Amino acid sequence: MTEKESSVAHFLNLARQTERGKFKIYIGMSAGVGKTYRMLQEAHAMLRNNVNIQIGYIETHGRAETHALLDGLPIIPRKHVFYKGKLLEEMDLNTILLLAPDWVVIDELAHTNIPGCKNEKRWQDVIEILNAGINVISAVNIQHIESINLEVKAITGIEVQERIPDSVLQMANEVVNIDLTADELITRLKEGKIYDKSKVETALRNFFQAEKILQLRELALKEVTNQVERKVEIEVPRSQQMRHETFLACISTNDATARKVIRKTSRLAAYYHADWYVIYVQTPSESADKIQLASQRHLINNLKLATELGAEVIQEHSADIATTIINVALEKQVTTVCIGKPHLSLFRIILRTNLFNQLLKTLSNNDIDLIILS
Repeated sequence: MTEKESSVAHFLNLARQTERGKFKIYIGMSAGVGKTYRMLQEAHAMLRNNVNIQIGYIETHGRAETHALLDGLPIIPRKHVFYKGKLLEEMDLNTILLLAPDWVVIDELAHTNIPGCKNEKRWQDVIEILNAGINVISAVNIQHIESINLEVKAITGIEVQERIPDSVLQMANEVVNIDLTADELITRLKEGKIYDKSKVETALRNFFQAEKILQLRELALKEVTNQVERKVEIEVPRSQQMRHETFLACISTNDATARKVIRKTSRLAAYYHADWYVIYVQTPSESADKIQLASQRHLINNLKLATELGAEVIQEHSADIATTIINVALEKQVTTVCIGKPHLSLFRIILRTNLFNQLLKTLSNNDIDLIILS
């Protein structure tokens, strides 16, 4: 482990061991979506409710609307640091710890501190503040998250150097996405609300292109969704959680029906952001030496289609179709089984016996839905 990795591990371990303050992070797809503006609005609201909140560090980037919101808020003065002959400003960690407000607003979570400061990174400062029992509101852009660094580089062509470990985001009690459409963000840019107007044309040719913004927006939405799901799993009792949908599409060698079942199940899974499986149960009458070549070819193509659409394909050998489906459904924790309308298909076998009733009863007892697709 390098010295840097050891330092990161030390801070994260320290955060786990102590009684921390609450941590709220505003996340956005890019500069200019309104993260700082929203934090200052929240600070005003808390101040009106007599909450002891102070501004530890805010970067308005010269945006008039954002800067105006600083009026009336208690601001902890920045400290001055000499570096390479220049007098620079940095967040005053020691003063924040000394004053110990109930809440502190700290912008630019991924910021790298000026050499000579106690900690290399601002997120390390924030962990110290949280460990002191002080609640923190902070903000970060999606491109500064460590695990998606390569994806961001592929989208923007730029490798972001200032990054935070994903585990810092996972410490947050709340992660809130500040969302705009690409058109709204570009309009704000053209109106001079993000950068000085002299920089607008350059920004439009580079980072602020609609297709890049759209992809970064997708990353931000996914990240917040993941954080919300994690929070639900940790904080909501299992008995009260909405179940995560998992679909099982059951197909036979009937080509047309199989394709419909696969495609319709694929759409259902996409709608619910769910995992899904496709199962084919090969009976003795459809063994390799008995099945017609055309049927075998269609089956192979349909299983390939399922894989292309994102399913995990399961092939079983059994004369007991219903029991095999049930076993797989239970093993994979399936919530919905999808079958084709049993017209001239393998599922006629099920209907002619009490196996279908067995299937229905077992699925019902395990709170598994059954959909018969037309």
